[in-house]
Amino acid sequence: MEFSNLHEVLRSLYDEMMPLSADMAAVAKGLAGLGALFYVALKVWQALSSAEPIDVFPLLRPFALGICITFFPTVVLGTLNGVLSPVVQGTHSILESQVLDLNALQQQKDLLEREAMLRNPETAYLASDEEFDKKLDELGWTPSDLVTMSSMYAERQIYSLKKMFRDGFREFIEVLFQAAALVIDTIRTFFLIVLSILGPLAFAISVWDGFQSTLTQWLTRYISVYLWLPVSDLFSAMLSKIQSLILQKDIDSLSDPNFIPDSSSTVYIIFMIIGIIGYFTIPTVTGWIIQAGGAGNFVRNINQTTTKTGNIVGASTGSVAGNIGGRLMK
Repeated sequence: MEFSNLHEVLRSLYDEMMPLSADMAAVAKGLAGLGALFYVALKVWQALSSAEPIDVFPLLRPFALGICITFFPTVVLGTLNGVLSPVVQGTHSILESQVLDLNALQQQKDLLEREAMLRNPETAYLASDEEFDKKLDELGWTPSDLVTMSSMYAERQIYSLKKMFRDGFREFIEVLFQAAALVIDTIRTFFLIVLSILGPLAFAISVWDGFQSTLTQWLTRYISVYLWLPVSDLFSAMLSKIQSLILQKDIDSLSDPNFIPDSSSTVYIIFMIIGIIGYFTIPTVTGWIIQAGGAGNFVRNINQTTTKTGNIVGASTGSVAGNIGGRLMK
């Protein structure tokens, strides 16, 4: 299963579990009703004891919250998701446009790189089987030709081994990059499911006098976690744009007939590592958009884990890339 399908599974999981909030509304309505009774009684008693007129408008708050609890999946979740969904769709369209440009440029670069290697007589037989066979046919069976033939086979084997290691390491970094995005999306889906199912209880508790801030905290946390996906798409679009600019520069260089490519992908790997570390800063960036309390410990742990992961990945990548670059890419 591809990573894109796994993200779709998480979307479907949220849609499947969101109606469970209606079951929790039955418990929340009883708690909210009891809270409304005490809330209205307290406000009326305070007004009577102070010989002041009763202000009816604040007394409507428990009833408004009761309506929200009763129709929580449609009134609350439906309204929030309806308002925030265009943001998700807009950032996702930006990401898709950048990825399409990146794929087109990557294919163009691969084609030009192959043509550049074929133009060079010293590397043409490494990239093309036809050129390799053609060069073998030009050789005879003298001792010097046999030595040349054996060196050609050795160089071709070294080139294939080098390409295999380079492509394998690149695929490993790409898997880590996709896994980091999947981790953020999984945590986001888990938080949204918990906030959606237990949302009626948060509304019911906010009816009680002294717990009014619970409603505000729930709203800010839900919106903050929901925005993780748009921020993630914008971060991925930024990385894709940077890689597109790098590929465009490589394409301009490959257009020169005298340019000889080195077949290295060091810059690409570096930006993959930056993406792996950058994905775990998304909760912090989202907190700048809308301030949500209660997630500070989680964000702090994420940042500490990111720092440790960055040190480990950076050290291991530097060691592996150094060995590969020093021994195989000469």
